[in-house]
Amino acid sequence: MSPATVAGIPDAFWRDPVERAKTDPAAFAELYDRYSARIFRFVRSRIHDDGLAEDITADVFMSALRGIKSYRDQGRPFSCWLYRIAANAVASHYRNHRSPLSLDDAIDVPSPCPDPVDEVVARDRLRAVWEAVDRLPPQQRAAMILKFSDDLTMDNIGAILGKSSAAAKLLIYRAVQRLRAELVMEPVLA
Repeated sequence: MSPATVAGIPDAFWRDPVERAKTDPAAFAELYDRYSARIFRFVRSRIHDDGLAEDITADVFMSALRGIKSYRDQGRPFSCWLYRIAANAVASHYRNHRSPLSLDDAIDVPSPCPDPVDEVVARDRLRAVWEAVDRLPPQQRAAMILKFSDDLTMDNIGAILGKSSAAAKLLIYRAVQRLRAELVMEPVLA
């Protein structure tokens, strides 16, 4: 028998870092190492400032550490809980600090075309799309970022936003329809 079984603690406890982190804050470091880069990318895609995104990401993990004892596995990945905390932290930031941000600063996509004119046109189109995404209602904007920036599944997007996967899919569908209508009305130089 293993020492864990002898002590009356199931072996699964020692394999699951979330369960260990509930009683041992040092075990939380493993969760931080596993998820911090993903949470930072999510926050950075919404905040557009590296320093501020780092601060908010740190706040997310501090909140998670403080609340880890109340975390209950509901059949979703632990990362969904962290994304939910991050989404709330970003929303709280915007409620408290209203300032215009440009998505163009956050996106640096190199053009496959060597022609500088083609690169300028592609950047203008990309800027127009992300500016349009930035004008979407908050839930649609978050769903679009989670889907097209973080490449999450509908189930995970729904869990993060507190909705079903069908509701998340509907949010993205409506956002895409809205973007199509808006971007058709805005002519882009060709």
